[in-house]
Amino acid sequence: MSRRHELQSRVAGLGEIEGIMVAMKNLALMETLKLTRFLAIQQEAVATIETVASDFMAHYGNASAHDQTVRNAYLVVGSEHGLCGDFNESIAQAVQERLPEADRPPVVAVGHRLAAKLEDYPALAAVIGGPSVAEEVEAVLSAVISQFTLLERALPGGQLLGLVVIYHSSETEDIKMRRLLPLPEPKPLAHHYSHAPLLTLAPDDFLAKLTDHYLYAALHEAFYSSLMVENQQRLEHMDKAIRQLDKRVTECALHINRLRQEEITEEIETIMLSLEALGMSE
Repeated sequence: MSRRHELQSRVAGLGEIEGIMVAMKNLALMETLKLTRFLAIQQEAVATIETVASDFMAHYGNASAHDQTVRNAYLVVGSEHGLCGDFNESIAQAVQERLPEADRPPVVAVGHRLAAKLEDYPALAAVIGGPSVAEEVEAVLSAVISQFTLLERALPGGQLLGLVVIYHSSETEDIKMRRLLPLPEPKPLAHHYSHAPLLTLAPDDFLAKLTDHYLYAALHEAFYSSLMVENQQRLEHMDKAIRQLDKRVTECALHINRLRQEEITEEIETIMLSLEALGMSE
């Protein structure tokens, strides 16, 4: 096979790769549009629950969280798939830098790409497959809750499991470390109420159910936010890769044209030499 035909085959292969990348880019774009809607709804839900929690604790307090020693465990949200820039590397670096070295707390990593970056971390307790799309978040959260339930059962008596999540925040555009359990300190209320909220449950029962609702909503928000940043970085990564492929295809096309011109020149020279040889023979 001539050099020109080799380049033509290479250009065809690059075209197939570009087609795959364009499809991946379009899927990432569709996912970001969907997550924009999901995330807005979830952030509103979390804000509402936090307002209720602040109102409740301003009047009833959260004594149960202060009666026990809190033992923190960390949920670190990465990606299940690659082609998203330094998404997982930056999360892994945050774990190494922000978690205390003296007493390494247990870490549950979400996403096998992230887990590969944390394989040398001494307190990696578990690895859970991460979601690829928003619809998979629910199943992943079930696995997360099951894993943290096991960690809670392993605690000595008198200790309370604290849950801290580390993830990419689409709102602040950086890596966020956020405490979910026990409930964060109440935010100052916009309005001061002279009377405590009227409850139909005992305060401890209400707090337990409120905590469950908050954990469920806040985890969804964290995962949607992480998926949003992951897909945004994948979009950027794919866009750069497609531009590089286009550049390579253009370079190959120019090279093919030069080779074709050389072939034509050689053919013309061969014809001319043949004509000269015929003229001499006559």
